[in-house]
Amino acid sequence: MKIGLFGGTFNPFHNGHIRIIEHVKDAFRLEKLFLIPSATPPHKPDTDLAPANERFDMVRQSINGREGFFVSDKELTRKGPSFTIDTLEEFKTDLGEKTDLFLLMGSDAFFDITTWRQKDQIFDLVKIIVMLRGYFKNHDAFVSFIDEYISKGYIFNDKDNSFIHTQKKTIFLCRVPRIDISSTMIRERVKHGKTIEGLVPAGVLKIIHEKELYQ
Repeated sequence: MKIGLFGGTFNPFHNGHIRIIEHVKDAFRLEKLFLIPSATPPHKPDTDLAPANERFDMVRQSINGREGFFVSDKELTRKGPSFTIDTLEEFKTDLGEKTDLFLLMGSDAFFDITTWRQKDQIFDLVKIIVMLRGYFKNHDAFVSFIDEYISKGYIFNDKDNSFIHTQKKTIFLCRVPRIDISSTMIRERVKHGKTIEGLVPAGVLKIIHEKELYQ
């Protein structure tokens, strides 16, 4: 079984997230894709961060009725900072060794992975899907970074834009739709009294208004 994992603050979850995860799920033929809201991200300040339960509800409302999509509270119920390695190990234990896990992340997160806890083990546990916005022309930056900071054993396969290794999991480069929507933009619009209709799912819009988030 092929399972996708996508973590983030989702502060808030928006229509751009939906288009991207639907694209990746279809492209990699993932049977399930878990969205994992983070409680206390180690690499992000918590200012302007909506309560964890509200962010969880926003994701849950957004994927309701969408086949194959699920939301996980693993990081919300864990005490202290959320470390990706802990979450991956939990999923591996819960789903079994035969499950093929794919960790989704943006290119910014990928190039920041050297600061992550036990980052070497991540490439032993799961395959990586690096989501690239817009047209991807060259992979030189990835070649240099992977060779220097992850492992010198990776070889680029231009047939499917992946980096393969004999002992570590594959790293895929995946071009995703370019969506000019961001959580930061949405928070700023709410703060200044501007409409966010069309930018977020109806359920998210309702929660933001009812809970008076980001004002």
